[in-house]
Amino acid sequence: MNKGFRIALVALVTMLVLSAAVVSAQDEVTINWWHIATETTQAGYWQGLADAYMAENPNVNIEITILENAAFKERLNTVMQANDPPDLFQSWGGAVLWNFADNGLVRNIAPELEGEWKDSFSTQAALNLFGQNGEYYGVPYTWGAVGMFYNKALFTEAGLDPENPPQTWAEFIDAVQTLKDAGITPIALGEGEKWPGHFWWVYLALRLGGEEAFLNAYTRTGSFADEPFVQAGEYLQQLIDLQPFQEGFLATTHPESQGVFGNSEAAMMLMGQWVPDAQAQYSATGEGIGDENLGFFNFPGIEEGAGAPDDVMGGGDGFAIGINAPDETVDFLRFLTTEENQRAGAAIFIVPVVNDTEDVFADDPVMQSILEARNNAPYFQLYYDQFLPPAVGSAVVDAVELMFNGAATAEEAAQAIEDVAAFELD
Repeated sequence: MNKGFRIALVALVTMLVLSAAVVSAQDEVTINWWHIATETTQAGYWQGLADAYMAENPNVNIEITILENAAFKERLNTVMQANDPPDLFQSWGGAVLWNFADNGLVRNIAPELEGEWKDSFSTQAALNLFGQNGEYYGVPYTWGAVGMFYNKALFTEAGLDPENPPQTWAEFIDAVQTLKDAGITPIALGEGEKWPGHFWWVYLALRLGGEEAFLNAYTRTGSFADEPFVQAGEYLQQLIDLQPFQEGFLATTHPESQGVFGNSEAAMMLMGQWVPDAQAQYSATGEGIGDENLGFFNFPGIEEGAGAPDDVMGGGDGFAIGINAPDETVDFLRFLTTEENQRAGAAIFIVPVVNDTEDVFADDPVMQSILEARNNAPYFQLYYDQFLPPAVGSAVVDAVELMFNGAATAEEAAQAIEDVAAFELD
């Protein structure tokens, strides 16, 4: 081999090595992932999936940021205003997510979702809340129902039948009074974060006005100051007047309220499908009230209301994709919602949203009740603070909080919501 040829060969090999290094460097991507699973087991589940994906895809680095719910919402708004969304982030769908889309802050993944992945979701209504007008910006990973969790032992102590919880509002109010008479705090509430309290007003509006009242107010053929919404405040005021909540509930955080319930310091809690795990996590013992004492029933019906007694308010959690996210983010999101990973999550805190997974709760009567409520609801209403545009959702939680602290009447609260809705929705 002559000298000139060797020099040329060495140069070629060097160029190829350098080129490969450049390509390799270009292929290395980082996914910034924000979620709100602060509990150790839940956080470990997500970390485990990230580790598994990175092991299968060595060029991908997933950096996880874990934030408490309220802190997450505040920080997300900050980065969105700076046009710097995370690659993958917690979302509940609805108008909050749609607003991000309208401002060009999230990625449309409809092309990647179409077909087998889209068809794998058992709750298409939940999936549709993560998109609009044929576009999709994320997917749900869990979906359940808000309802009344209760402590059977405390019901028994008060003389209530734990196997026959209240079915109507009148029966519910009687049960609250019975618990108070027995010296038991009827209801745990973390109104320090505002959103837990709005569940009460929304459910009452759902029972009194049904789907029609909400759609009329939302589409502006009606108003949030219409009779069903005022009545919702009046029914809520009836409950507030009984002083059924734990001492200091106006300053109690949501995790703290879970601890109140988990410590058997209150008999009931109106909350979502995460309660079984959360009430144990935040209890003093870490065990909660025990599976044998935990029950669930639908929000009480109101006979004079237009809504069906089995209409459900609820929702779940999902992940949306930021506009600048690398393509691998979409593939990772698909990985998170495989049947195998959904089943693994169900053992911890997920209510699966993909086909052929509901059997994971065959031996769990509480979760079976939640699934039954979710699947059989004639009408399913997403939480107002997520379905409605951000300003209107904030108006709802603020107005309801004013009712809880005695600073607004039912009429004033409804009108305060309508004032913002009229500006934002008209």
